[in-house]
Amino acid sequence: MNKTILITGLVFGILAVVLGAFGAHGLKKVLSPEELNTFETGVKYQMYHALFLIFLSVLTLNEVAKKPVYILITLGVILFSFSIYLLATNNLTAFDFRKIGIITPIGGTMLIGGWGYLLFRILTNN
Repeated sequence: MNKTILITGLVFGILAVVLGAFGAHGLKKVLSPEELNTFETGVKYQMYHALFLIFLSVLTLNEVAKKPVYILITLGVILFSFSIYLLATNNLTAFDFRKIGIITPIGGTMLIGGWGYLLFRILTNN
C-alpha cells in the first residue's frame, strides 16, 4: 500500500463530501439549477477519482508503475474538478474564470490518461 496515494484519495474524498454538502445547501439559493448541476459534476468526478486513488494505493502493482497514474489523476482532479467549481460559481466573483476555462479539458485529458496508463501497465504486466 502506498500511503501518499491513500492519503490523497482520502483527502479528495473528504473534500468531495464537504463541497457536495456546500453545493447542495450553501449554493442552492445563489446558483441557477444549471450552475448547481455543473458544480455537482465536479464533485462527482472528484469522488470517483478519490475512490480510484484509494483502489490504486492497495493495488498490487509496482510503485514505479503507480507514480505516473497517481500524478495524472491528482493533477487531473485539481484541474478538472476545481476549475468546474470556479466556473460554476463564476457569477459570484469579480474575476471571470471563463478566461482560464481551457484547464478543464486539460484536466479531463489527464484523468483519461491516468486510467489509460493504468490499463496499459496491467495489460503489459509491468
